[in-house]
Amino acid sequence: MTTRTTAAPWFSGEDIAAAVSPRRARELIERALRSGFDPASDPARTHVAAGEGHLLLMPSVIGPWTGTKVASVSPGNPERGLPRIQAVYVLMDTQTLTPRALLQGDGLTALRTPAVSAVAADRLTVSDARKLVVFGTGPQALAHIEACADIRDFREVVINGRQESGVQTAVDFARGLGLAARAGSVEDVADADLVVCATSSGTPLFDGGVVPDSACVVAMGSHEPDRRELDTGLVTRSQVVVEDTGTALREAGDVIMAAEGSGDPARAVDLVELVDLVNDRVAPDWSRPRVFKGVGMSWQDLAVAGGVVETMP
Repeated sequence: MTTRTTAAPWFSGEDIAAAVSPRRARELIERALRSGFDPASDPARTHVAAGEGHLLLMPSVIGPWTGTKVASVSPGNPERGLPRIQAVYVLMDTQTLTPRALLQGDGLTALRTPAVSAVAADRLTVSDARKLVVFGTGPQALAHIEACADIRDFREVVINGRQESGVQTAVDFARGLGLAARAGSVEDVADADLVVCATSSGTPLFDGGVVPDSACVVAMGSHEPDRRELDTGLVTRSQVVVEDTGTALREAGDVIMAAEGSGDPARAVDLVELVDLVNDRVAPDWSRPRVFKGVGMSWQDLAVAGGVVETMP
């Protein structure tokens, strides 16, 4: 005799965005970090060769929820008219490990990444911040503008990008949120309160020496050890907040490359874990720049996926 179960519902990217706002996503990330969960308990991102590319497997367990993201990376897909990266998320309840929902992984990433950045930036940015400088014009850059606008009352948003059309689209997006926005240049970093780096660049975007001690810098463009958006000078003179020390020393090129040549990378860069910042075990160092370097971790998808399902009647 077999036991019949109800099919797990599917949540598209649009469904996810409708169920959880950027503010609610930030609250869900904070809830996970205050629950006693330790991000260091997340397994490392697993790479599995497949076809012309590879799979990324990202499982996690937080309290009543268990889940995993399965992401595929197929470099030849754009030539086929398909996305280079695709993902699906399987959410289960921890007690029975029964699938409770399937979610579009891209939609989760689009929501949880800026939410994590906003959790960090909310604690690392001066309370009277007025100028936000953004590098990048893609979906993550736009999502970060919206998430950051929810934590501070910025008087000016400055967009830097490689293509004029992309910059104008980002400026229009910010203006649509009621923000005063304009195209800018790297010189705008010199008096920025918050700088967001959301690019695919493998080399530093600006001279870190011009970043004022009062500024917060968020870098989330890659999770590869040989790519970075920030230079060594900025990273080594800053208080650097990461999701997890082990993960950062394995995947965060901004941290790894700044620590090159040191016999003890963990000491070459002053690393603080986000969970300690959120739970007030470590305070921001207002005497120097504060950097948040994110690479994305499994628990972040799970925290938001659980919140999506919790909105169901």
